[in-house]
Amino acid sequence: MRSTPSRRATATGALVAAAAMLAVGVQAGSASADIAAAPAAPAAGKVNPGKLPADLTPAERGALIKAADASKAETAKELGLGAQEKLVVRDVVQDRDGTTHTRYERTYAGLPVLGGDLVVAETKAGATTGVSRSSRAELKNVDLTADVAPAAAEKQALGLAAADGSKKAAADRAPRKVVWMAKGAPVLAYETVVGGLQHDGTPNELHVVTDAKTGEKLYEWQAVETGVGNTMYSGQVTLGTAPSYTLTDTTRGNHKTYNLNGGTSGTGTLFSNTTDTWGNGLPANRETAGADAHYGAALTWDYYKNVHGRSGIRGDGVGAYSRVHYGNAYVNAFWQDSCFCMTYGDGTGNSKPLTSIDVAAHEMTHGVTSNTAGLVYSGESGGLNEATSDIFAAAVEFYANNANDKGDYLVGEKIDIRGNGTPLRYMDKPSKDGSSKDAWYSGIGSIDVHYSSGPANHFFYLLSEGSGVKTVNGVTYDSPTSDGLPVTGIGIDKARLIWFKALTTKWGSSTNYAGARTGTVAVAEELYGAGSPEALAVQHAWAAVNVGTRPGTTPPTGKVFENTADVSVPDNGAAVTSSVTVSGVTGNAPSNLSVGVDIVHTWIGDLVVDLIAPDGSVYNLHNRTGSSADNIQQTYTVNASSEVANGVWKLRVQDKASADTGYINSFKLTFP
Repeated sequence: MRSTPSRRATATGALVAAAAMLAVGVQAGSASADIAAAPAAPAAGKVNPGKLPADLTPAERGALIKAADASKAETAKELGLGAQEKLVVRDVVQDRDGTTHTRYERTYAGLPVLGGDLVVAETKAGATTGVSRSSRAELKNVDLTADVAPAAAEKQALGLAAADGSKKAAADRAPRKVVWMAKGAPVLAYETVVGGLQHDGTPNELHVVTDAKTGEKLYEWQAVETGVGNTMYSGQVTLGTAPSYTLTDTTRGNHKTYNLNGGTSGTGTLFSNTTDTWGNGLPANRETAGADAHYGAALTWDYYKNVHGRSGIRGDGVGAYSRVHYGNAYVNAFWQDSCFCMTYGDGTGNSKPLTSIDVAAHEMTHGVTSNTAGLVYSGESGGLNEATSDIFAAAVEFYANNANDKGDYLVGEKIDIRGNGTPLRYMDKPSKDGSSKDAWYSGIGSIDVHYSSGPANHFFYLLSEGSGVKTVNGVTYDSPTSDGLPVTGIGIDKARLIWFKALTTKWGSSTNYAGARTGTVAVAEELYGAGSPEALAVQHAWAAVNVGTRPGTTPPTGKVFENTADVSVPDNGAAVTSSVTVSGVTGNAPSNLSVGVDIVHTWIGDLVVDLIAPDGSVYNLHNRTGSSADNIQQTYTVNASSEVANGVWKLRVQDKASADTGYINSFKLTFP
């Protein structure tokens, strides 16, 4: 695209329980096992300092937003947008080399376009270098005549909320007309927001999108984003307070901490005192939870400012606020965009307030995500949203280096929400919590976002620390991979830079796992160079959670024999087989026989998978590894050079444990 140097002014100086953004983000759906050796340990690569986030002051960021807003019509024309499309500037971030990443939302004929967001990257000279779009659909020829009344859309939304167990459900405002394009071609729709309370007492902000032509529900997501953590374990700390002793942090955007005192609405009372000493470390003292929440918010502010150059959640230097003592024995915490605040319950028996370092970081990060990529809190984007909060909760814990709450890759490790001392979630092996998934599979977007976050959490752990057994800060981890191949970590400092830059410059509201992979690979190449150990490690770590393939692998080519008939695998039963008959191949099979296996199963740790040659020889491919990961969809390489090629070859599968079932979807042999 043409250079436009005049277009930019360059600035210097609940944790308990939507389509890929980038044009090249295509979900591979399998991970190849053709690599014989482990990836080489990354060298101590140097980051490209120009590609690190610039430390913008709120005034500098404001100047960039003003410049982007002034030139948005020219930008729309340059991007080839239609006459009825307009851009709305939402956020601007900048690299140290002057590259500016401007995030836009769109309108069509004056209506908001949900899923139409995009990011435009420009050099310091004003030349456009890339555009990342949430949707690849064309925004044109949208019929703006509604056949369904707004009242019908509202009734549908209220019914869905009631079915989810919401209490006192009521529409927060009249349904608004929008254009929905997050899932395919754009259509006219209504967006209804339902208030009240969710089944567990959490405030409700359920968004329901209804087709304005047919009345069909198109999508729904919950805007109140929940999380968990712990309190009373940070020891004696320094708090930012205001004169006359209130919990007002004047050095961090005037962040304030309020006491709801059991209420569920409003701000309650700002914590105040006659001295600058707050709490006594015990939950009975109402100030203790306030002090912990205030401290966690300060650490999170410092982390984003000092590590990523972001001044506050929105980047505008304005502090959010915290509310503690929500409800009665409320075992959760949540972030709300509508109040720009974090809220914390007091836990079981009102004795375990959920106000530790990691929960504060988790909740504030929901705000950062909302004000950057805007990942919709449903489907695969919802899992990425939730994982982002877990990831930066870990990053803030390591950054804080607090002796009483050391950095770890566990979520809710001190709250004892299960009553047996175990964490709520595990990043090294998410399935250890009994619900989260270790690896991606095609239906992962249909489960709760706290569990579909598993593959992203697992990816981040592998990228940071690598696979296998490792002890960090006294905690021992043992991280598996979906393809059985190892991953070598690059350290959490590099991993957190890669994730944050992808979040703020590559991803959009409906980014899925494939788009997350593409974005993080692109960022790693920008920061460390194409082909660098860091960029390769990102690819290895994603392949290890079944998103894409290992670097350097190509699909095998040659003469193919395939059986696509489904064969049911009985639960804890006898072995079953799928057969192919090989003919027309001269001599013996090759030393690099390619065996394509596609098995749909909900717990691959139950399975033993063998290749049976025509003479009965057995070649084991998979022997009860992968634990609770779903599905085996990969290619194995077998040295079958001692076998005659022609004849009947079989894939034998046996389920050796109870409770999970599946089937052989296909079996393929490729003779090069």
